[in-house]
Amino acid sequence: MSDLSNSKNYKNFLITIKERIRNAQYEALKQVNRELIELYLDIGKMIVARQKEYNWGKAIVETLAKDLQNEFPGTSGFSARNIWLMKTFYLEYDRNKKLQPLVAEIGWAHNIVLIQKVKDLTAREFYIKMTKKFGWTKNILIHQIENQSFEKYLMNQANFDKTVPEKYKDQAKLAVKDEYTFDFLELADKYSERELESALINKIRSFLSEMGSYFAFVGNQYRIEIGGEEFFIDLLLYHRVLKSLVAIELKIGNFKPEYAGKMQFYLSVLDDTEKLENENPSIGIIICKSKKRTIVEYALKNAQKPIGIASYTLSKKLPNELKDYLPSLKELKIQLDKLGIGINEKLTI
Repeated sequence: MSDLSNSKNYKNFLITIKERIRNAQYEALKQVNRELIELYLDIGKMIVARQKEYNWGKAIVETLAKDLQNEFPGTSGFSARNIWLMKTFYLEYDRNKKLQPLVAEIGWAHNIVLIQKVKDLTAREFYIKMTKKFGWTKNILIHQIENQSFEKYLMNQANFDKTVPEKYKDQAKLAVKDEYTFDFLELADKYSERELESALINKIRSFLSEMGSYFAFVGNQYRIEIGGEEFFIDLLLYHRVLKSLVAIELKIGNFKPEYAGKMQFYLSVLDDTEKLENENPSIGIIICKSKKRTIVEYALKNAQKPIGIASYTLSKKLPNELKDYLPSLKELKIQLDKLGIGINEKLTI
């Protein structure tokens, strides 16, 4: 028996069996979740129907909760609060033939978070699909909503569709915002790029929080050497989920096409000299004071390295003169189409 346990063929066989068992357990859990969601929808539907038929008031929920808890002791999910949520859940999706099948793909707690925190149905569909795809926990989902990941996904300008492996494409898009708010900085009316960089370093925790989840600081004025010459990257971060180095260049003026060429150079050097064997290709983010979307689009059109272009503001309020630089409804529709999400005409970003 001991000889068999040490056999390479047996070890591979054991790995295969374990994987098969885990897959079966996962499928079983998914089926249980689907049944639970269907049950809660049915209970909500029946409550709505009986209240309408018999003109019952709020007392029905309290009474039902008490009787169900007595009938099924030790079974969670039948509190008065949860039964009220079942009614709300049914009313939210009763006439929505598109989203109703999707809600069974995620957990009950996730669904309640979406009902309470996301009112736009297009955004809700996005979070349902992302939760399923990435296996977000309830707390991660809450964080993604509070971090405005839906808006970020739609509005960011990057060439990740053609430069990032399919496996990481959506996660990469979520990692780059269209606009960063550096309202935690204390800068004079006029400042240099070096002063902006220094201010961000001095407020590194606030800076990383604004960048979003999973970023870690590596260094500033990060030195790389090629052909006997030195070059310095303004900021170098690391994204723990993407497993990629992230080079950041700061510009206090408008975006210029040549910035993309310089970033491609940095990323090529990082990939050849700094990237570890188990890491993914490096990503670049150019953060400018402002940008014109058409110029960015052409600058990234033939870029071979993954680059995102963002703007920044020192205030949370968007100046009126910059509103023309926001993406059009047509551009937003293109992004949603890639996810198989139909645009809601009332969508506001």
